Amino acid sequence: MSDDFLHPVRTYYEDTDAGGIVYHATYLRWAERARTEALRSIGLPHAEMASQAGAMLVVKRIEVEYAKPARLDDLVTVRTRVRHVGAALDLDQDVLLNDEILAALKVRLVCVGAAGLRPRPVPEPWRSALRARIASPENAA
Repeated sequence: MSDDFLHPVRTYYEDTDAGGIVYHATYLRWAERARTEALRSIGLPHAEMASQAGAMLVVKRIEVEYAKPARLDDLVTVRTRVRHVGAALDLDQDVLLNDEILAALKVRLVCVGAAGLRPRPVPEPWRSALRARIASPENAA
């Protein structure tokens, strides 16, 4: 994930409305895929967190600001940046087309126990791996 994780996504017909414009909820699916692939890229996939640590990350809050639409057949990139790792995990995710931001997402994830869904700290080694990738060191906690 270095500081930024880049995940390419092709826009298909199923992602769009009748006018060929990407439907707003599609950006949330793309962001979810990029977060999953970001963890996988550092060797710490979601499935291992559940099986080894009995925990999972869930979205607590997400804000999306749409700037421009993606369209049918666009090849966009979802950029994921770790902003803060503490009791919650804060990420910035941008959907880009040729380095132009189409949508900016601010995401807050929390860790919960897989069985009871009660809040718990992000387990090691995920916590350390994510902290090592914080985009702005002043945001580390």
